[in-house]
Amino acid sequence: MNSQKPILVYVEDDENSILVMKLVVERVMKLPALHVLHSRADFIEQVKRLGVVPDVFLLDVQMKPFDGVELLAMLRKDPQFKCSKVIALTASVTNEEVSLLKSGGFDGAIAKPLNIEVFPDLITRIINGEPVWYIAGFTELIF
Repeated sequence: MNSQKPILVYVEDDENSILVMKLVVERVMKLPALHVLHSRADFIEQVKRLGVVPDVFLLDVQMKPFDGVELLAMLRKDPQFKCSKVIALTASVTNEEVSLLKSGGFDGAIAKPLNIEVFPDLITRIINGEPVWYIAGFTELIF
């Protein structure tokens, strides 16, 4: 992981979700920037154009044309991103969904909408190597 401030990449297609995430990361967490990318065929090229290897990818699960699971597969195929944590962000937070995300290769999941009070701690735990499977403030599942 990056010894400086963590490098976060958020892949999302909903503008309101992007605004909330930017607010939390830049104003609450005081991180210098959030890299926002889009779900496109050139996703890996978008990441490489950043010129840095992100510490954490936050992938919305429900996107088009490629969903979070498909983007995860793209990342896992590229050895450059093997040490990056990939976290699913999803509004679908059933135990079955969480199990599918875990078995699909995600390093964790965080329920949407974001809990602004809890999110910074979750990111710190992820950066420190902890698996985080957080379900909307009701419970936390760690497998």
